[in-house]
Amino acid sequence: METTDLRHKSRAILEGRDRAPARSMLKAIGFDDEALSKPIIGVAHTWIETMPCNFNQRRLAERVKEGIREAGGTPMELNTIAISDGITMGTEGMKASLVSREVIADSIELVGRGHMFDAIVSIVGCDKTLPGAAMALVRLGIPGFLVYSGSIDPGRYKGQDITIQEVFEAVGAHAAGRIGDDDLKEVENSACPGAGACGGQFTANTMALVLEFLGLSPMGSASPPANDARKDEVCVEAGRLVMDLLKRGVTPQDILTKTSFENAIAAGAATGGSTNLVLHLLAIAREAGIDLDIDDFDRVSERTPIIADMKPGGRYTAVALDKAGGSRLLGRRMVEAGLVDGGGLTPTGRTIAEEVEGAEETPGQEVVAPVDSPFKETGGLVILKGNIAPEGCVVKVAGYTRLRHEGPARVFDSEEEAMEAAQSGRIVEGDVVVIRYEGPKGGPGMREMLGVTAALVGQGLGESVALLTDGRFSGATRGLMAGHVAPEAAHRGPIAALEEGDNIVFDVANRTLSVDLSDEEIEGRLAGWTDPLPRYETGVFAKYAALVGSASEGAVTKPGANGARG
Repeated sequence: METTDLRHKSRAILEGRDRAPARSMLKAIGFDDEALSKPIIGVAHTWIETMPCNFNQRRLAERVKEGIREAGGTPMELNTIAISDGITMGTEGMKASLVSREVIADSIELVGRGHMFDAIVSIVGCDKTLPGAAMALVRLGIPGFLVYSGSIDPGRYKGQDITIQEVFEAVGAHAAGRIGDDDLKEVENSACPGAGACGGQFTANTMALVLEFLGLSPMGSASPPANDARKDEVCVEAGRLVMDLLKRGVTPQDILTKTSFENAIAAGAATGGSTNLVLHLLAIAREAGIDLDIDDFDRVSERTPIIADMKPGGRYTAVALDKAGGSRLLGRRMVEAGLVDGGGLTPTGRTIAEEVEGAEETPGQEVVAPVDSPFKETGGLVILKGNIAPEGCVVKVAGYTRLRHEGPARVFDSEEEAMEAAQSGRIVEGDVVVIRYEGPKGGPGMREMLGVTAALVGQGLGESVALLTDGRFSGATRGLMAGHVAPEAAHRGPIAALEEGDNIVFDVANRTLSVDLSDEEIEGRLAGWTDPLPRYETGVFAKYAALVGSASEGAVTKPGANGARG
C-alpha cells in the first residue's frame, strides 16, 4: 500500500503561512527550511541515569537519526521516563514500575500526537519501556517499530557467567549464613559489567524477543548485546527502515493479528520467558483491539516445547543466545516445526519465515535445541484457576519439575512483611507464602517479588516452598510461584479471605490453585470485608489505583475502572 503523502501528519503543523511561528521556533534549534520540508520522524528513547538498562540509548538514537537522514527524513528526538525493577525491587519504589508503563505509553503518544510525527522509532531497554512504547505505537497508528537497546553482558564469578539473578539469590544465601560478606561483595561487584538490560531471559529480554515475533521489531534486531558494535549498525538500518515503512504506508494495524500474538506467546514459552509477558501482551492486544484472553497463553504454551536453555530456569544468558544464532535460529526451528505461523509480517515487509530462512547456527552451540529433542516437552507458562483465582493466575514451570504442592498458608498483607519473615527464618519447608494487597489497585502498582523469592531460593527453600500473590514476579524468579492472582485482594478477590494455616493446593497438571474451603466459607469470610483505605490519596499512584483494571486483562488503565467516572 503506497502512502500518497509522506508528510501525512507533519504537513498540518509545519506547512503554510499560518505555520510560520512553528517553523520559527524550530529554526531556533537548528532545523532549516529543507529539514522542515521533509517527513518528520520521531525518535523516542528512555535514556536515564538511574540504571544500566537504557544507558546506551542516546548514542543509539544518534545512529537511528543518521539512518533517517540518509533515507530522506528529518528526525526529532524525544525521551521519556524509566523505572528500574532491579534497583527498586523490595522497596516502596517498586510500586512505580508498572505505573511507569502507562506513563511511558501516554508520554510517547502525547508527543507523537502533539507534534504530528509522520512515523516513529522507539528505542527501548528495561522492562516496562518495551510494552509502554508498543502501546503508544499502536495508539498512534502511524508507521513505526521498536528497537531494543540490548542485553548487558554476563558477569563472571568463580569461572561462571552470572547475572543480577545471582546477586538477589546471594542476598538470601548470606542471610542464611551460607556465604560470607566477601563472597556477597564479590558477586555484587561482578554481576553487571556495563550498560544493558538484565542478562537472562528475564522480562526485558523476553519482551524484546516476543516483539520480533509479534511484528513490532525487526527480526534479529534485539539479539546483539548493548555494547556490541552491531547494535549501532542495527540502529542505522532502523532509521532507513522506518522511512521505507512510511513509504509503504504500513502501520501496526496492518501487522497485528490474533495469530501474531500467538506467535509472540510461543516465542516466549519456547525460551522459558518471563511471566510478565502475559500482562504486557494482554495490554498491547487491548490497545490493538485484538481479542486475546489469558487462557490463550496456557493453550499456546501447552503446545510449545522449551527449546532454549536460558536463565533463570536454564543455563544461558541472552548474550549466549546471540552467539548461538540469535532469534533467527530460534525462529527457524519454530517455523520449520509449525510452532509459529511463518506468514506473520515484520516491519521489513518480509514474513517471519523469510526473515529466518538464512539463520546461521554456530557449530556446537547448546543454547537452542532441536524441536524433536527439547529441554521441556511443553512451554513455561501455565494459567491456573480455582477458588483462590477465579480469573486466573500465572505460573512459570520452566526449569523445574515440581508440579504439585500442598501446604499451610502463611499470610502477609505486604511484601515487606513476607520479606521479614523469610529473612528471619520463619518460613519453613512445606509452607505456602501468600502475599496480598500488592495487586494493580492494592499496591498500587503490582510490585515484583524477586526479593522474597530469591531469598527463599538462597536459603535452600526453592524446591520445598510455594508462593502466591496478586502482585508480580520478576523474569528472574524461579520456583513454584503463582503471580497475577485475580481478582486481587483490593477487588475483594478470594485471596483476601485466606487465613493463616489454610490448606492450599497447587495442582499444575490440572491447572488449579485452590484452598480447602467451600464457596460458602469463602463468601462468609468476605462478608465483613471492607475496601481498604487508599495507600495514596493524591498524585500518580492515586490516579493509577482509580483507573487500573484487573491483571487478567493486562492491568490497563481506562476511564470507569474501579467505579471511577470517565
